[in-house]
Amino acid sequence: MVPLEAGAGPENPPCPACGEPLFGWIDARPGLAGPVSRCESCGLGAVGAAGRAEEALEALDRMRNGATIRIASRASFSAWIGGAGWAGLEPASRYLFTPESVRRLVANRDQVVAGTRWSPGRGIATMWQTVLNGFTFGRNLALARLGHAESVHAEPPWQRRLDTLITLVVAIPALIAAIPLELTAAATSRGSTISLDLELL
Repeated sequence: MVPLEAGAGPENPPCPACGEPLFGWIDARPGLAGPVSRCESCGLGAVGAAGRAEEALEALDRMRNGATIRIASRASFSAWIGGAGWAGLEPASRYLFTPESVRRLVANRDQVVAGTRWSPGRGIATMWQTVLNGFTFGRNLALARLGHAESVHAEPPWQRRLDTLITLVVAIPALIAAIPLELTAAATSRGSTISLDLELL
């Protein structure tokens, strides 16, 4: 087996969380700052340049609510089935975290993850929007309308109009599909949205 380190190079910069090389995941798309790479070791995703651990920690801190951080997990089943249509891939995304990448990042400042738990409401919503994104030209239209996400609209006006119709027609069937999918994902520790409690060592 070839070690991950063998892939290191200018095109595969080190992961800000664990130092292993990042590999291509999604090419450049409208609404994103650049192509998306991902770490095979800790699962962290980076949009555009990889950056440093300090930058990833700053992005993580913007998600904090006291000692708790809630992430849309790139290790989730919804991210796996959604790919470029994953609802966690928002226009402002810079880093796409996993529980493991959070553990490695916060260790840099003598913190540990004391507990993790699935966020059911937000998790089902993320899975629902990911399923919907499979039918539309734009992304995250329904959650954005509800004030819970940033959307990326299709450029041609006819596609935007069609997206509105598709979202209205498919919303309920997509929700019916999303609930068992997300419940199964959560049961296998691959829920869409995870809350992590941090503590100092």
